[in-house]
Amino acid sequence: MSGSGFDENPFGEPNLDNPFADPAIQQARRNNQSGAAQVSLEDYNPFEEQAKPPPQLQINSSNTAAVVQPLSQNIPPPQTSSLGASAPSTSIQITNQELQRRQEELDRKAAELDRREQQLQGGNVPQLNNWPPLPDNFCVKPCFYQDFEVEIPPEFQKLVKHLYYIWMFYTLTLVANVIGGLILIFHQHEFVTFFLAIFYTVLFTPASYVCWFRPAYKAFRNDSSFNFMVFFFVYFFQTVYTVIQAIGFNDWGYCGFIKAISQFDSNAAGIIVGLLLLIIAFCFATVAAANVLMITKIHTIYRSTGASMAKAQAEFTTEFLRNQHVQEAASSAVSSAMNSQFNNSRY
Repeated sequence: MSGSGFDENPFGEPNLDNPFADPAIQQARRNNQSGAAQVSLEDYNPFEEQAKPPPQLQINSSNTAAVVQPLSQNIPPPQTSSLGASAPSTSIQITNQELQRRQEELDRKAAELDRREQQLQGGNVPQLNNWPPLPDNFCVKPCFYQDFEVEIPPEFQKLVKHLYYIWMFYTLTLVANVIGGLILIFHQHEFVTFFLAIFYTVLFTPASYVCWFRPAYKAFRNDSSFNFMVFFFVYFFQTVYTVIQAIGFNDWGYCGFIKAISQFDSNAAGIIVGLLLLIIAFCFATVAAANVLMITKIHTIYRSTGASMAKAQAEFTTEFLRNQHVQEAASSAVSSAMNSQFNNSRY
């Protein structure tokens, strides 16, 4: 048997060593494991188990068999409330400056209303003037109190503000007239227009405010027929005089249309000066047109309230007798008359 090439007896006792210790078996085993690992790694989907919902067992009461159904069929659809988050949310963003400005305005209105209430109740509360708006350390202090939102009724605030803007534009036009007179000094060596323009600006700027804007302001504030009459009387002459200023007669101190057209000549300097003076003339014409529209509108409002001259006279009499200076003068006159009569009766 040894010559046939078999070293071991096939019918002998089995080998107690590890049968997988044979190198050929180990090589085959390694090849099998590597192939299975490649297949499992390539076909493995880590999200497959998560995508599939776990089955749910439902036991029917009539049968003992369990029915497997997916869990997704028993999940109710999401419900959205009537005030759900799908509606677009609007947020109002207010800056700190806006909040501070509104707070200051509310505080100012509350203080003014409190002051007026104390005045109506007989309290001696001083009224702080705020116009013209001047610095605290300025040599001249404000002379009037002016607040459209507090003192003027809401339906007339826009109209009174427009009247105030007309006064401001008229003041700027007077300043522009001074500049036109300065231009004439360099162009024609004419000093009359310049000095008269300065005089008119200094005179008519405060006079227009006191004589026609302030009566209109008090008329709408207190519903005063007397102040309406004063406004109509002064503002009518103001309108006529503004038309004369727009015309611009020579040596009157105004750069109107006549004065502007007389500056046009063949040279370029005369054309430029004439165009600049025409701008001032158009400003005067604009003020005149605005005056006509404003006096017409205010007169319509005044007539619609049922006011009349008799009401203005009665109001003037009441205000005149209520004036403190008039009362002091009347009391002093009465006391002097009584003293003189008493002295005459003694002698």
